[in-house]
Amino acid sequence: MADAPTFWYVDCGEGEPNFFVCIQCLNEVYHGKIPTVCPTCGTISSFEAFTLDSIKDWGTAELIRKAMQAPAEPGNVELTSSQRESSLPPQPSESSLV
Repeated sequence: MADAPTFWYVDCGEGEPNFFVCIQCLNEVYHGKIPTVCPTCGTISSFEAFTLDSIKDWGTAELIRKAMQAPAEPGNVELTSSQRESSLPPQPSESSLV
């Protein structure tokens, strides 16, 4: 069984696209978060931001269904700023930039 995907959490402002769709396979969609690797097709960095209305315009019935259910997914909770910072990869320190 595959490991659960690791996610980047994205702060989206009011009215900004907040659904992230894998543009490689068009089969995965997440609300306010992006997996590091698409669990369906395995591509890296293949997610693009869309609004729910735009997904309804062009998406398949399955993708639209997934998008409409995405906000209710367990674990899709708003993180505090410290939780978001701890989920980011470490940044090089100034002392290591020689």
